[in-house]
Amino acid sequence: MNPFTPAYLSAPNSPLLSVLVFLPLIGAALLMLFPRNETRTIRGFALVVSLIVLAVSLVLIVRYAPAAGSVFAFKQRIDWLPVVGAVYHLGVDGVALSLVVLTTLLTPIVILAAFSQITDRVREYMISMLVLEAGMLGALCALDLVVFFIFWELMLVPMYFLIGVWGGDRRHYAAVKFVLFTVAGSVLMLLAMLYLYFETGARSFDLAVLLGKDAIAPGKQWLPFLAFALAFAIKVPMVPVHTWLPDAHTEAPTGGSVILAGVLLKMGVYGFYRFAMPLMPDAARAAAPALAALAVVGVVYGALLAMAQRDLKKLVAYSSVSHLGFVMLGLVALEPKAVTGAALQMINHGLSTGALFLIVGLLYERTHTRKLSDYGGLFKVTPAIAVVFLITVLSSAALPGMNGFVGEFLILSGSFASTGIPAIQAWTGVATIGVVLGAAYLLIAYQRTMFGPVNEKVASLRDLAPREIVYMAPLLVLFFAIGVFPRPVLSRLEPSVKVFTALVEKRSRIVAAATPGSTVRLGAPSVVPPRPTLQVQPIPTPNLAAPNLLQRVPRPTFAPAQPPSPITRPPSPKAEERR
Repeated sequence: MNPFTPAYLSAPNSPLLSVLVFLPLIGAALLMLFPRNETRTIRGFALVVSLIVLAVSLVLIVRYAPAAGSVFAFKQRIDWLPVVGAVYHLGVDGVALSLVVLTTLLTPIVILAAFSQITDRVREYMISMLVLEAGMLGALCALDLVVFFIFWELMLVPMYFLIGVWGGDRRHYAAVKFVLFTVAGSVLMLLAMLYLYFETGARSFDLAVLLGKDAIAPGKQWLPFLAFALAFAIKVPMVPVHTWLPDAHTEAPTGGSVILAGVLLKMGVYGFYRFAMPLMPDAARAAAPALAALAVVGVVYGALLAMAQRDLKKLVAYSSVSHLGFVMLGLVALEPKAVTGAALQMINHGLSTGALFLIVGLLYERTHTRKLSDYGGLFKVTPAIAVVFLITVLSSAALPGMNGFVGEFLILSGSFASTGIPAIQAWTGVATIGVVLGAAYLLIAYQRTMFGPVNEKVASLRDLAPREIVYMAPLLVLFFAIGVFPRPVLSRLEPSVKVFTALVEKRSRIVAAATPGSTVRLGAPSVVPPRPTLQVQPIPTPNLAAPNLLQRVPRPTFAPAQPPSPITRPPSPKAEERR
């Protein structure tokens, strides 16, 4: 299936995605008109705007029905800057739409959680949160490199203020470090975009146009792929460019940590999925073993670092490094089952880790400490918090019957079944160690906070408030719903994943050279043609009795043989003497 067919380009424009993307920006602009001291009205208005955006996204996922020959829906394509080949091009496939719904679900949750946690500069906080939502939605819907880059950079600005203004004691250091890492990746990505613009000869940044042409020569794919890969690896983050994440998570307010773990980290994986691997397929396949190795190192290393933490929020932060390593392993395996598991695990991680940060936030709001040694015996003091925390821990640890189990199982089984990536089975075997370590550090953290003698610092804590139950309940329901019946989610992901894997394979010149009869051009059907069988044709023998052959070939003549000349030898000296 070719996702970019002529019918795709000629389909009528749908404004739904533009409404979805720009509605939070409109809400943020209207919030600027509110008096700063009317905090209650500001909170309510921001919550209403985020709920409307959530409702629009639910309409999209219910009405998601791609046209025949495409996996994209709600397409909108408008000539924006034709002089440079930039097009306002929006569209979503099943993977992008699932992440869109995750984004619109987490945003009202963190706004509701901030009602009691954010008391200073409430208006600016809500404006930053809505602008951040618009940036994330725009990046997920963009099908043009320039549009994607604009929304990618738009996400950076509000996240910088969320960390730098409402963060902890080291918030300025964490915010600057976050910006420096992200901007370094953005510069590389911009250079790679310009390289593709000129090298492909398309003179366009539209993804449909770029994928409609042959992939550039394999030797020329390495520079743009490495630039894209480094930019997206920083955002994931992958080892060794992960060092900004613990500081950003630890110093960010609860809402910032939830959005950072729930959505922003997925932008790196999504960038590999949408742009880097389809546009540079040969380099992606050649780099897959190295990416798999780095992903598995992140799985084990992140789990070990999490186990060594004494700060509950840092523990959850390092767990993201480990969990996103599993996601990257499934993606680079380039096997449909593994990639489907990676897409599902992005959603699962956003739900479970977002819930963990919410629990850390409400505990910090009550105790003003995150040290594990300052807790203990909370199960007796706050049983509701203890139950919610336990369910979230089991979800994050991938207990069978919970959402995390489905994603990890698909990743591991699909990676083991992958045959096109060298040593992928060995790296997958090493990654299973991370499953055990993940359960270990999560259960240890739970044991230290919830069991044992009651610490006097937490002896008088209040349990969950009704507002906190409201914003935690949807996450708990989804833990069980996806774990028990994942089919509705998988049915949205699988068609898009199959197109992605076929796209990478068909555009790869290495694979095309290895399979005679296949073609590199994207316009061919997306179903990979079977390898043809070698048929040996017999060499035709000429009919010597044919008269035309006898007439054309002259009969050879032979000269009579001459008798050999006698051989005369000179007489020897002894013969002369006898004479």
